[in-house]
Amino acid sequence: MSKTILITGATDGIGLETAKLLAQEGHTILVHGRSAAKIEAARTAIGGNTQGYLADLSLTADVIRLASEITGDHARIDVLINNAGVFKASQTVTADGLDLRFMVNTIAPYILTERLLPLMGTDGRIINLSSAAQAPVDLAAFKDGIAMDASNAYAQSKLAITMWSQDLASKLPQGPIVVAVNPGSLLASNMVKEGYGIVGNDLAIGATIVYRAALDADFADVSGRYYDNDAGDFGPTHPDALDPTKVSAVIQAIEVVSSNLLNT
Repeated sequence: MSKTILITGATDGIGLETAKLLAQEGHTILVHGRSAAKIEAARTAIGGNTQGYLADLSLTADVIRLASEITGDHARIDVLINNAGVFKASQTVTADGLDLRFMVNTIAPYILTERLLPLMGTDGRIINLSSAAQAPVDLAAFKDGIAMDASNAYAQSKLAITMWSQDLASKLPQGPIVVAVNPGSLLASNMVKEGYGIVGNDLAIGATIVYRAALDADFADVSGRYYDNDAGDFGPTHPDALDPTKVSAVIQAIEVVSSNLLNT
């Protein structure tokens, strides 16, 4: 049966390659990107039934508008893939005074998912892109946009979204399932090329596992778990994600920051 699948950051990298795989199966792909020209190029490359959505996930208003447009266009979303992410940037503090990595990699997925949940059935799937790079979250930096180096901010944002994936899964025992996925280290995305100056490994490594997470039966009963594609299996995440006190503090920070943004 054809599914409606939203992929953020689907104009290049893992998002684009995953979209191509899913479109080949006849699914409707909602392609999100920051550039109208890149969205149209991606739709052509993906083929099949695609729809484009323009939004800058560093801007709260754009995240809200994206959710509103999708809600207006669709009665149901079967799979949400929070793939969009940022590592290095010339401007690392958002207009709202947050670190760009925390906003795009953690807060925006949180706000978008919360607003789209009413469209998702219990058999739906929420796939949050994590990373092998995870580091303890500095709550002060998370809330106040304290300057951080790219690697540290990125790693913290990825642990935060992994913690939130666990927490959201615990609140949705009937579904949809929520799973955090490390698609593989140093894949050949623009993020890796710009951040590390290397070509990187085959993007198909990441696209294939995200495709599986979206559709395969192996991922039908794994809500709250973390899949590490470097190891090729479900496994433990960062030790902080196993500490209820630390997880609670991070979730509270995500909720407070998101609430402040939405009420500004």
